[in-house]
Amino acid sequence: MKTVLLFLADGFEEIEALATVDVLRRAGVQVTKVSINPTGLVTGAHGIPVMADVLFEQAQYADADMLILPGGMPGAANLDAHEGLRRLITAHAEAGKWLAAICAAPMVYGHMGLLDGRKATCYPGFEGELAGSTYTAVAVEKDGNIITGKGPAVVLPFAYTLAEVLVGEEIVAQVKAGMLYN
Repeated sequence: MKTVLLFLADGFEEIEALATVDVLRRAGVQVTKVSINPTGLVTGAHGIPVMADVLFEQAQYADADMLILPGGMPGAANLDAHEGLRRLITAHAEAGKWLAAICAAPMVYGHMGLLDGRKATCYPGFEGELAGSTYTAVAVEKDGNIITGKGPAVVLPFAYTLAEVLVGEEIVAQVKAGMLYN
């Protein structure tokens, strides 16, 4: 079974996080919601509290096939400031494993230099944070082992793209049919 870690910080974009978790779980992917807060309760940008599955310090990282960063502000900035997460992202990138981010969160990869020479997308106004990349403004961009999404309205295509690279087109087609997604 493929495993994914999705990181939550206060101020995250709820729909980007939860819809992504939902789609991936429907596709049979094991998704763990990881809090970078001192507690498991994380409050989204729109005041919706979400309980993470595990705290950052307790999560199992070795077998993760993908790391996902939802956007939202100040959530993306909080993720960007977390040194432990940045070290984990670096190790994951060096291993050639999948990295994904949506909305404002691709700035984390941009600030780390991971988008250098790659195509990327993000929420309008954050293009300057994608250091070294070619900003495409498309809904979902996949370049190498990094997938970026533009924002809340494209969360389903974003999540389906993540599922496709993890479990394949056939399973994603079944999930889309079950969700009545055309």
